[in-house]
Amino acid sequence: MTTPEPQPSDREPAEPAQSTEPADSAASSEPSEPSVVSDSPATSEPADSPATASAASAASAASEGSEGSAAASAGPAASGPKYADRIYRSTSGFVGGALILALACWLGIDAVAVGEGNTPWLALAALLFLVPLVAAYTLVPAVYANEDRLRVRNPFRTITLPWGRVVSLRSGYTNEVFSDDGDKYQLWALPVSLRARKRATRRDPRVTGGRTPGTEASRRGVAPGAPDRSAGVDRAPTDRSMDELRELHKNRGGEASAQGEVSVRWSYEIIAPSLAGAVLLAVLLGLG
Repeated sequence: MTTPEPQPSDREPAEPAQSTEPADSAASSEPSEPSVVSDSPATSEPADSPATASAASAASAASEGSEGSAAASAGPAASGPKYADRIYRSTSGFVGGALILALACWLGIDAVAVGEGNTPWLALAALLFLVPLVAAYTLVPAVYANEDRLRVRNPFRTITLPWGRVVSLRSGYTNEVFSDDGDKYQLWALPVSLRARKRATRRDPRVTGGRTPGTEASRRGVAPGAPDRSAGVDRAPTDRSMDELRELHKNRGGEASAQGEVSVRWSYEIIAPSLAGAVLLAVLLGLG
């Protein structure tokens, strides 16, 4: 009795069963590959690097611009005077002028308040005429000096002279400054006191030791009675101030920042009210 051979129909289903495993493994592995590839472009490094570079360049440009503007703004300040103006004025004249103005205002206000007839108007006209003049000769005069220029404020005008335009500063019976144009300007804020000069001369025995005071100084263009600066003697206050101005002129006269034009400005704020008061006072006195 023979054994029956297996039918082809029995073997055919077995072959696909074996091939399903690689198919399943391939199917299971195929989705994983795109997931790995899709992760690499999702990184933000290439996209962020241009934006970061542009932001950094913009920040650096802004900082450079701010530094440039700060340097430009600091440039003129650095080229200006290195210290504030030295101010020279007569202390006694300032105090005396303040007292005179206080007395004039007290008398004028009293006349306006209790006066009769034309008295109040005369008092107002007198105040309008006298107050600007007293202020101009006592409170206004001053000398301002820095490394670049000398500014002289006199009663009725203000003169600004760059050190390069100053020829000399001379002390005689008055203190004066001369420009290269030949103009002379008196320094009202630095009045000459012959008594102070004599007092300073008497305090130094070297002045009277074997020679006449002021003889040698007069040969150099200094008025008699002015102490000899070369001998190292004691100095009057205004003469010491003139020495400081001469030293500034000597050290700064040739600098580029000390060049320019001489300017003169009239003090119309003092001249105008004083003239108006004089006219008003003359009219009132003429009318009786």
